[in-house]
Amino acid sequence: MTDQSKPLTQMPLKQLINGDWMDGTGREFAVLDKFRLTPITSAKTAGPEQIAEMIEAAEAAFRGGVPEPYDRGAVLDRAAVLMGERASEVAAVIQAESGFTAADAQGEVTRCIQTLRLSAEEARRLAGEVIPMTGAPGQSGRIGFTLRVPLGIVFAVTPFNSPLNTVTHKVAPAFAAGNAVIVKPASVTPMTTLKLAEILIEAGMPRGFLSVLLAGGADAEQVITDPRVRFIAFTGSTEVGKRIQAISGLRRTQMELGSIAFTVLEADADLDRAIPKIVGASYRKAGQVCTSVQIALVHRSLMDQVTERLVEAVGTVKFGDPSGEDVLTGPLISEGEAKRVETWVEAAVASGARRLVGGDRVGAVVPPTLLVDVPQDQNLSCQEVFGPVLCLEPFDTTEEAIARVNSTPFGLATGIFTARIDLAMSYARRLEVGGVHINETSSSRVDLMPYGGSKDSGFGREGPHYAVEEMTEARIVTIST
Repeated sequence: MTDQSKPLTQMPLKQLINGDWMDGTGREFAVLDKFRLTPITSAKTAGPEQIAEMIEAAEAAFRGGVPEPYDRGAVLDRAAVLMGERASEVAAVIQAESGFTAADAQGEVTRCIQTLRLSAEEARRLAGEVIPMTGAPGQSGRIGFTLRVPLGIVFAVTPFNSPLNTVTHKVAPAFAAGNAVIVKPASVTPMTTLKLAEILIEAGMPRGFLSVLLAGGADAEQVITDPRVRFIAFTGSTEVGKRIQAISGLRRTQMELGSIAFTVLEADADLDRAIPKIVGASYRKAGQVCTSVQIALVHRSLMDQVTERLVEAVGTVKFGDPSGEDVLTGPLISEGEAKRVETWVEAAVASGARRLVGGDRVGAVVPPTLLVDVPQDQNLSCQEVFGPVLCLEPFDTTEEAIARVNSTPFGLATGIFTARIDLAMSYARRLEVGGVHINETSSSRVDLMPYGGSKDSGFGREGPHYAVEEMTEARIVTIST
């Protein structure tokens, strides 16, 4: 466990522009320790001229010659090794600026290493396909095949709630595909991205192929609206995603947006398996994951038993200082967000919900909260809470459960606990979500699988193989002999 009795401190942060570390020329901002709410470091945002320089450097690097697939894979493999060697150092940065527990911070590093290695494999096996030209009339002697070619500049806008692995899921596949990358981390968690950039540069990232932009959302629009930027990969709120999509025009985007994540307990659910998984998925990272279980739909025959077991389990969850031993739930990303979650809970209780577990907010820490009887017009039922709050709802039939999940505008992932294959496949076919996880919660994720949503949860898929496909295009080549 990382010792945070003395908060981590850093020199002022710098932008990465064309391989050089430079002070920003814009507004100054502070990065806070999310538990203590005290400054760790500061930085200045990039000025318009610096943003233009980043774009020009990326364009020049891409036009000047894309490294061969083997060489791109070698860079990413070396980065994975270096990340492993510096795991403790990187995890300490993650803990300080994100408020993660030691386990969650180390989990970010472990998954980042896997993502780098998977992306290296994708770089080396990037290929098109042979087209059966002679299957068409009059094409005798003609050969056709496709090449997968990079798009150019990829702009990655990344969130605070996975400050290392989500960044890696955008940067590593983009470079594996042969693109130059400009990445803008969340302003509240920029240090981790800069650590990743340092490691990638040491691993041999060619000059100009990676830039790190420290900036606000309005500044980012200068990059988004530049026609030389060919792909925008965004993880964040649905509202911001809609704005980015509106100004992106005909250029490609990948959007991983908001969600209300459900997990369903059918009448035959294995509760010994389900209950611990639901508790972990609801309260780790303080519930600040797009797929954190926000609503558990429980078959009415199990409702009393599930409620009793969850009250006991949630009541024992340790919360508070993320450096504390066995703490599962640390602070939210800001005191303002914690106040919002507190307000939503209080509003639900005032409207008739019953709070079975919970307590008073302290600073940015909201205690793990469990509620029942939440009215469906309350924010906790119809908006993404992004906090450590789990709501229980009973259902009587599978049809009812499917309709409830599909009733929201979102569709990222859903977990189902059942031993019946017919029920499992009914959910899999009929839920309007990007991922259905049988006998796992909505938050189940393996880094090599396709990950993304539908409806207002976005479109496009992360996962190195799938991201590389999205960040390249197929070019048809034909030869007449």
